[in-house]
Amino acid sequence: MVNWSAKSSYNCKDLEEIVRILRHPGGCPWDQEQTHQSIRRNFLEESYEVAEAIDRDDVDGLKEELGDVLLQVYFHTSIEEDAGRFTLDDVADGVCKKLIYRHPHVFGDVSVDSTDQVLSNWEELKKKEKHQETQADAVDAVARTLPALWRAEKMKKKAAKTGFDWSDISGALDKLSEELDELRAAVQEGDGDPAEELGDLLLAAVSVGRFLNADPEDALHAACDKFSARFRKTEELTAGRGLKMDELSEEELHAIWVEAKTHLH
Repeated sequence: MVNWSAKSSYNCKDLEEIVRILRHPGGCPWDQEQTHQSIRRNFLEESYEVAEAIDRDDVDGLKEELGDVLLQVYFHTSIEEDAGRFTLDDVADGVCKKLIYRHPHVFGDVSVDSTDQVLSNWEELKKKEKHQETQADAVDAVARTLPALWRAEKMKKKAAKTGFDWSDISGALDKLSEELDELRAAVQEGDGDPAEELGDLLLAAVSVGRFLNADPEDALHAACDKFSARFRKTEELTAGRGLKMDELSEEELHAIWVEAKTHLH
């Protein structure tokens, strides 16, 4: 048993100490075996669970999930502390300096008139901080680990800062139609790589979403929720008639699918 006294409540220093105990001799064998890579997915999953709690407006859930994310921060930092590369204080020092540097209108003598100006200054300061000499550097710097739709949206926004954009949504819609035609040609006529053309179509759809001020991830999630509800209703209508979906023709299934849509509106 380790030397540990239970308390009625704990703080961040306690969490740091618990992680230290778990990761060292006398602690937990599993925790001691973990590396950045082995728990990388855990960090992503915990972050998504925070987002889920936010979407549900679940305050208690948010508190719990933020705790799980905080644990990940402490755990990864503990690995680096053992390696002698940085500590939790170094992490805090870095983000504090970043916040001060990127808020010269608060911590310096820069004047701003709007949040748009704040964001514009933030982007320029970030480019200098990251030694991004061109806007192409900023586009390349968008994290590949982001969900693909968010990555596409962020890259498009950064490119648009150079004027590389359509003047209105009609251009984006025309491009979407063009990419759909190219996908159809690739599938039906073997003219091109279908997977590549599908990617171009999705990228074009993200551009349309920008003009609609629609978050592409939110839009797709909403479409998934709609599909799920409609599929369930289709299955219920089919079963209610003593039928099985896998025994129906494509035309019969489509007819019930259309009927399910009317039930949900």
